[in-house]
Amino acid sequence: MKGNFNKIINSNTPVLIDFFAEWCGPCKAQTPVIQELSKEMGDLVRIIKIDIDKNQHIANAYNVRGVPTLALYHKGKLLWRQSGVQSKAQLKSIIQQHLN
Repeated sequence: MKGNFNKIINSNTPVLIDFFAEWCGPCKAQTPVIQELSKEMGDLVRIIKIDIDKNQHIANAYNVRGVPTLALYHKGKLLWRQSGVQSKAQLKSIIQQHLN
């Protein structure tokens, strides 16, 4: 996944990454929010989920210490990052700020 991950975050489309773990309760609460956001935002942003247990090398490389951690990348640049559950309104606002 490492090579694909770098390609994904370097794309021209903004990418919201949801670093999560299957055992994480707050991550389970974040999932429906991410799904709704994906439907609303459509092609304006790509949303991917990274299981930190299955992709420990990526979690370590990007210093993910807690889950859920959400990060917004565009053309390889980190625009925003936050740990903890985020509301759809918060995420939508952050993405829209960086689309302009």
